Amino acid sequence: MLKSWRHAAVWLHIITSVGWMAEALTLFTLMLIGSGGDPGRRASAMSMAHAIDLHLLAPLANASAFTGFLLAAATPWGFFRHWWVFGKFTITVVQFNVAIIVLSPALADAEQAALAGDPSPAPWGLIAGTVLMVSAIAFQAWLSVAKPWKRTPWAGAAKPQTGPVWVFVAAVCAPLADAAIGLVLGFPMPLLSVIALVTRLVSRRRSVLPARARATTAA
Repeated sequence: MLKSWRHAAVWLHIITSVGWMAEALTLFTLMLIGSGGDPGRRASAMSMAHAIDLHLLAPLANASAFTGFLLAAATPWGFFRHWWVFGKFTITVVQFNVAIIVLSPALADAEQAALAGDPSPAPWGLIAGTVLMVSAIAFQAWLSVAKPWKRTPWAGAAKPQTGPVWVFVAAVCAPLADAAIGLVLGFPMPLLSVIALVTRLVSRRRSVLPARARATTAA
């Protein structure tokens, strides 16, 4: 059962990551269309881009990120033991902050401007942002395949144990439930994924502390 749920979590992580990249490419295409001279075409393209960003790209990005976080927290790979995992983790955190704080609000503003008849084309900063997002996801995919570089200096000597079955069940079910809740609410909110991740980190911390205490006593 553990192996089956772990494979399911990895599968969900892969397909949502591919979907995230595909939707970022779609946004890039629509924004190029929105840079044309036809105001009606520009308004339609920007409206479609905003709808895709809110209702499709964001849920896929949430699912991709949190399945990756839960897999790192539930497997011996960890977050900071290997440079390639640490690289993926850092890129994902940066992507999330840039997308939420910068790109999504800018896309909403661009849509409103296009609907109001503003003749200005789609901002080139948004187009560049989608290109960087696609490039970052592609680089993360390469890291997952190649697993380059060595372990980090702060990787412990002891190999962490694989987490219990419930973590992998949560890695599959929580993002799917969050996506369904987001459809009902009209905006993405990875609440269950966050709860699952925090619960796993707390339980992992509690299991590591007694092991370290035993090792110190034995030494």
